[in-house]
Amino acid sequence: MQPKETQPDSRARLRGSKLFRYFTLGLCGSTCGTILLASPATAQLNRSTSGGTCFMVTSSGKQLNLGSLCGEENVPAPTISKSSVVRLKIKKRYASTPVVNVAFNGKTFEMIFDTGASSTLITQGMANALNIQPTGYREVIIADGSTVKMPVTSIKQISAGGLTNRNIEVTIANKADVGLLGHDFFGNYDIKIKRNEIELHPQK
Repeated sequence: MQPKETQPDSRARLRGSKLFRYFTLGLCGSTCGTILLASPATAQLNRSTSGGTCFMVTSSGKQLNLGSLCGEENVPAPTISKSSVVRLKIKKRYASTPVVNVAFNGKTFEMIFDTGASSTLITQGMANALNIQPTGYREVIIADGSTVKMPVTSIKQISAGGLTNRNIEVTIANKADVGLLGHDFFGNYDIKIKRNEIELHPQK
């Protein structure tokens, strides 16, 4: 079965990510020109394709569901298990941003924990290790306003620090060196980043 292509008006915005420049530079090389970074604190509208949800990330990092405005009232949200405070050990830092261990379908990889990213991205190497294939494509808006088509796939289970999400659609960043864990994983939690660990507090 050939991967299906999403409609052009459904676009995933990564502009708010602190590490957006690393992915755009890897994707575009010298063709993108100057990379302009938006502040991670700026509220923005995000929409994932192929059954994702439409939401806004506020300046405090909270995720507000805007499905009714995008005509997605009947789209089911990804399954997320919530309990008490979740603690993720920081293994190291990548450009000052924490890196944590995350398990995808039982296999563990190092991932950048970026509070400014709306979607989770995995590398091509991770996709190969997991033996998964693209199920569709999404358009990523880069800093110069143009778009780049990137493959997407669904992960049955993503786990970190005792928190587990199921059936999450992720983007495969072919030229990225490290994966990025986004709001589709921890969006229902308030985040507190400490020196050696990250605390995820369930939103009330």
